[in-house]
Amino acid sequence: MDLTQFPAYLERLKSEVSKVVFGADDRVRQAMIALMVRGHILLEGPPGVAKTLFARVFAHCLGLSSRRLQCTPDLMPGDVLGANIFDFKTQTFALTKGPVFTEFLLVDEINRTPPKTQSALLEAMQERSVTIDGTTHTLPPQFMVVATQNPIEHEGTYPLPEAQLDRFLFQLLVGYPEPHEELSAVLAHCNSAGMPSLEDAGVQPIMNVQGVAALQTLPGRVRIEEDVAKYAVELGRATREHRALAIGISPRATTMLVAAARAAAICEGRDFTIPDDIKSIFESVVRHRVILSSGAEMEGLEIKDVLHEILQSVPVPR
Repeated sequence: MDLTQFPAYLERLKSEVSKVVFGADDRVRQAMIALMVRGHILLEGPPGVAKTLFARVFAHCLGLSSRRLQCTPDLMPGDVLGANIFDFKTQTFALTKGPVFTEFLLVDEINRTPPKTQSALLEAMQERSVTIDGTTHTLPPQFMVVATQNPIEHEGTYPLPEAQLDRFLFQLLVGYPEPHEELSAVLAHCNSAGMPSLEDAGVQPIMNVQGVAALQTLPGRVRIEEDVAKYAVELGRATREHRALAIGISPRATTMLVAAARAAAICEGRDFTIPDDIKSIFESVVRHRVILSSGAEMEGLEIKDVLHEILQSVPVPR
């Protein structure tokens, strides 16, 4: 694919998604950025704002095989990864693969399952492989996790530890739609109380596995100038030195920020990065990786305010 043609392709993808999910254009752009750099996404928002539906339609449009994992307090690591089961007919153990063996994994309400089960996804998300009984099994190169969580209810939940959060490239906050978007959703989906049918809505796949594999080679063709990379490093260091943050982002997160900026340039049809590419994704990459200091919490500061202040204070290269 020619890089200059990608914006038109992105618009087509937005058009397909908008047949069932309204007002999600920015989410589609960021999901495509994550896909291109092999990143994962954490969708956070109240119930009923189409987090799960968005993940389903996105996977459908890309032509990827997908599976859904509903997290519950009694979910065990074997329910995610699978297990070796003894076959009495053959008198041997055979691997029964879990839902992680797919190209697109939707992990619904990830904070509903205990840390032991959450950690079962760590190797899969970082290395695209899983180890069962000492044997490592490779996952597809296109493997991508989109997890959802509800920030409102905290009873019976298990907040994701920092190590798990750091595996997600983006945390996307899904809020309530604008009035005209909600009206469009009501008119489109009021024929049933269930999940809308993608087939009935006319959503068409516009890519396949081979196309996704080719898509993931595009960021390597985008030029990254040293000044732009240095700008990302200075933003990362600013999060570690800011008085309002107890913990800033890691060098791994800074590297992921620059990688995502290269994909953001592709969304604009460019083969080179500019500081605005960094700025456009900075908050989504960083917000779930930093922790407010106790003093900042007492002052009523919010993470978004601190990140905005950092963007304003770090000089932008010319």
